Amino acid sequence: MTVAARVDFHPVTPERWDDMTRLFGPRGACAGCWCMWPRLRGGEFARLKGEGTRRRMRALVAAGGAPGILAYVQGEPIGWCAVAPRAEYSRLDSSRVMAPVDEQPVWSVPCLFVARAWRGQGLPARLLGEAARFAADRGARVLEGYPIDTAGKRQADAFLWHGVVSSFTHAGFREVARRSPTRPIMRKTLRPRAGDKARGSHG
Repeated sequence: MTVAARVDFHPVTPERWDDMTRLFGPRGACAGCWCMWPRLRGGEFARLKGEGTRRRMRALVAAGGAPGILAYVQGEPIGWCAVAPRAEYSRLDSSRVMAPVDEQPVWSVPCLFVARAWRGQGLPARLLGEAARFAADRGARVLEGYPIDTAGKRQADAFLWHGVVSSFTHAGFREVARRSPTRPIMRKTLRPRAGDKARGSHG
């Protein structure tokens, strides 16, 4: 099974909320996170984890913020990539590993999730490419991620939601900082396309 040449990508909008819930499942992709971990400080996340984080994410989507990209095969959601201005992810600033590299206004991709049946087929790199286009369409000049450097060692998927270095490299990112042996910060320089709104694209 391969995802080559038959994947559609779309920002998650209110009419696609049911698709996101179908992909994430009852546990919110990873233990009730609903991709709100990067957006909330520790105490608030612990208090809301589960139904509370689902409601927070639904409110973001309902407000039209399009906080990420969904990947589809034949209408079925199979993958997700969170993408937004770094300033929206308050958790990053409190992390020694993911603290700002400099004062540039950057966008971030803090989380990727792929349905189990579609893992190991290169989808994260393609999601990152779509996230880069999405950010560029909205005027971003730099996109930043915080992947895991597995050094060729197998790790459980549950611990790789930041993505892995190889996916970012394939998507054109390069390392700009490393404050931990396994946690580089990687960036991709973007060319903003003024006036060109993200409309989804086809693989």
